[in-house]
Parts: sequence; C-alpha cells; structure tokens
Amino acid sequence: MRSKHAGRFKRLLALATVVAFEQAAAAQSTIFNVPTTDTVAKGKAYFEFNYLVQTPKPEDLPSGSPARRLHVLTPRVVIGVRENVEAGANVATLHFGPMHSVFLQPNVKWKFLSSNGGTAAAAGAILYTPLNHRDGMDTFPLVYANVSKSIDHAYGPRFTIGPYGILGTDAVLGIAGPRAGVIAGYEQPVHSKAKIVAEWFSGKNAFGYFTPGVSITLPGNGVFNAGYSIGNDSWENSNATRNRLLFLYYGVTF
Repeated sequence: MRSKHAGRFKRLLALATVVAFEQAAAAQSTIFNVPTTDTVAKGKAYFEFNYLVQTPKPEDLPSGSPARRLHVLTPRVVIGVRENVEAGANVATLHFGPMHSVFLQPNVKWKFLSSNGGTAAAAGAILYTPLNHRDGMDTFPLVYANVSKSIDHAYGPRFTIGPYGILGTDAVLGIAGPRAGVIAGYEQPVHSKAKIVAEWFSGKNAFGYFTPGVSITLPGNGVFNAGYSIGNDSWENSNATRNRLLFLYYGVTF
C-alpha cells in the first residue's frame, strides 16, 4: 500500500514539475513564457502574480479515484539593476489536492543591442531549484538568447526568435526530451491598450508549449494577460489534456 501511494505521488509530482518549468520562464519580461528583449528600467521594479489551472480537468485515475486539477500560484519580482540589465526571482507553488511542490527561480537578463530601427537582442539565464521534494528533482539552469524586430508602422507587430538550452542535468524527473530548442513570439497591437500575442517553446519537453492569448494595458502601469498554454505533446495520447492550462497574470511596474 505504501509503494502504491508513493508511485501515485511521483506521477503527480512529475506533472507539477512540468508545469512549474513551463510557467517559470515568465520570471523575466516576457510575453507569457517566452522572454522578450525588454528589460525593466534601471531603478524600477516589476511585480507580477500568475495563476494557472489545468483546463480541461484531467481524466480520473485508473483506480477510479477522481482526478484533481493542478493549480499554480506564482508571485515574482524583477528589478532594473542597471541600464538594460534586470534581475529577479519568483516562487512557484503548485497545488495538486493535498500535495504541493515549491520551486525557486532566480534569473537575470541583459539587453545588449537596441537600435533605432526596431531591432533588439538580449540574453539571459534562469536557475531552477526545488525547495521541497528535492530527492525527486535536479537543480539546473536554462540559458537563452533572442532577437526581436518591431515593424515601424501604426499597429506594427513585433517578432521575437532565438535559441534556448538546458544545462547540467540528465533525463531527470520532468526534464525528459530535447535539451535545446527555439523560442519564438509574436505581438500584434490591435488597440492602443490591447495586443493579440502568441509564443512557442519548441520541443516535447517540460518547456514545450504554444500559448496564444491577449495582453491588455491597465491604468497605473499595469498589464493583464490571458492565454491558454498547450503542450507540444497535447494530442499524443488520451492523457494529453493533462498538459493544457489556462494562464492568467497581472503585472505592475513601480
């Protein structure tokens, strides 16, 4: 009986870990998960609160026990430490019924290119480390670089693309699959206060999601995003619905 519960816990922790990694990339200036080339201005701070929920609800377990939705709550703070350099951290708490996992993700980003022609480039790193259940998950960094191009036109879009890589870890819990891939983003203003956005982390791994949505600018330097994160393996089998999440966040710069 003990081993049965242990096996179930490992399966739930694996799912929670996947969602934590997918969502935690948003710890920096991002669309949803994909980092942009933007950085927080020197001397400013950015606070954000994310909420993700499995949608639709996962299938019931083979034993007949009702499935529980995964809920993710993540506060984060990013500070402009110098011109074109930001640093921050977020704490992702994942609730799966009575079980929960907590992850810390400190991060840094440097925008090393910005031109009057609308081209910019940046590079950054995010460290992933569990604060509990440490025997079930490794600590490792993700590094990335990207370049963006803004079209100089009324309601002109911005395109972002670049590589990412996972370093210093083998195929541990939740990190199976490719160790490197592509990040891409698209932001299309449709109003002075609203954008249609879409982004993609390539690879069938813990980071591999496509997320379309909307971004709305709010009074007081605020922003509200609503999107739907779809795992790259979402149509692979009957359990694929476990890898789709409604994604909501509110952020404010002060």
